[in-house]
Amino acid sequence: MKFTTLCYIEKDNKYLMMYRNKKKNDLNEGKWIGVGGKFEEKESPDECLIREVKEETGLTLTKYKLRCLVTFVSDKWETEHMYVYTATEFTGELKECNEGTLSWIDKDKILDLPTWEGDRLFLEKMQSQHEFFTMKVEYRGDKLVK
Repeated sequence: MKFTTLCYIEKDNKYLMMYRNKKKNDLNEGKWIGVGGKFEEKESPDECLIREVKEETGLTLTKYKLRCLVTFVSDKWETEHMYVYTATEFTGELKECNEGTLSWIDKDKILDLPTWEGDRLFLEKMQSQHEFFTMKVEYRGDKLVK
């Protein structure tokens, strides 16, 4: 089982999104996602979040909130527990990322982009409620089945 973080950084009613188009053998290739990644040994979710955001974007988060915990079950990949955050304040300058193209996307346009079907479910729920929640999604291949 793996543990990851994902962050939707907010600015001017937009989220910072990454179009995954640069990394070889990327299971997210061709999809738009937030920024984040895998936990390193002995990291807490917050420590992983801050490190991954800094590595991928050059930004240092100064105000962020854990919004949900999503469990991904798949017949192709190992089970994943993803800690999903939003962030509203940061310092630093945006840099180029070696995993994908970073872009500020209007929040109301996110669901028009090619994303994972499960991501659409938790994004919609995050936009409609402010309370913490958990969710489990199951895939067969790239297809959401539950």
